[in-house]
Amino acid sequence: MIIYNVTINVDETIHTEWREWMKTHIPQVLATGLFTKALFTKVLVKEDMGGTTYSVQYHANSKNALLHYQNEFASKLQADGLKRFGDKMLAFRTELEIVDEFSVTKN
Repeated sequence: MIIYNVTINVDETIHTEWREWMKTHIPQVLATGLFTKALFTKVLVKEDMGGTTYSVQYHANSKNALLHYQNEFASKLQADGLKRFGDKMLAFRTELEIVDEFSVTKN
């Protein structure tokens, strides 16, 4: 399992509009069929640069699925956000591989 993590710092002047846009953007990414789910989270640590930081974690079954997304869909979907919000948002992406998963079991 691969997690494609996108961390975005959003300027307060576009915050509300950006959050609304994400409600359509994330489903568009999922509609590619290359991810099994997405988690949209708010980073609780305050950034020195200001703004509010979020993380979207897209789960893919394989590295090949992620590569397919990056090669076929990423540029177009990312361009929409840049066109709308420009330098009022700053994003960086990381790729994570799940090594093991643990959970609490109830007795």
